[in-house]
Amino acid sequence: MVDDWRMDRIGSALRGENPTVLRRLDAGFAAIGDVQFLPGYSVLLADDPAVERLSDLTKHKRLAFLSDMDRLGEAVERASRRMDTAFRRVNLEILGNTDGFLHAHVWPRFEWEPIDLVSKPVWLYPHDSWTDEQFALGPQHDALRQAIGDELDGLRSAN
Repeated sequence: MVDDWRMDRIGSALRGENPTVLRRLDAGFAAIGDVQFLPGYSVLLADDPAVERLSDLTKHKRLAFLSDMDRLGEAVERASRRMDTAFRRVNLEILGNTDGFLHAHVWPRFEWEPIDLVSKPVWLYPHDSWTDEQFALGPQHDALRQAIGDELDGLRSAN
């Protein structure tokens, strides 16, 4: 099956088989999201599939994961600002209510979002936003992938 990587996102990233991975970071993988109703949505995946929560990590590894989250957030912010003048900010979230592995969501937010949603959590977007094929990650997002990847590279060399 073509999408087997979805069943083991971290394992497939470790094997180099996860097509959403943008870059390998210090404590995980920067990946672009499967859905792009908010262009630039990205996810930081921990690099150990057995890790379920931030507190499972050693202090050193925990700080590295949070630093990676900061780096991915800044990369998404810079790329989004460059590609869309209506960019507002980035929201960072570590939730863990659905997937049983440590990951962080990086959501760019925009002025063009519906007025009833722009100031609310992304999770309140209608179901269609998550399932409609028009928002599925695809080749139309190659420039966005490149922009975020370039920003991640630039931020690594800046440190």
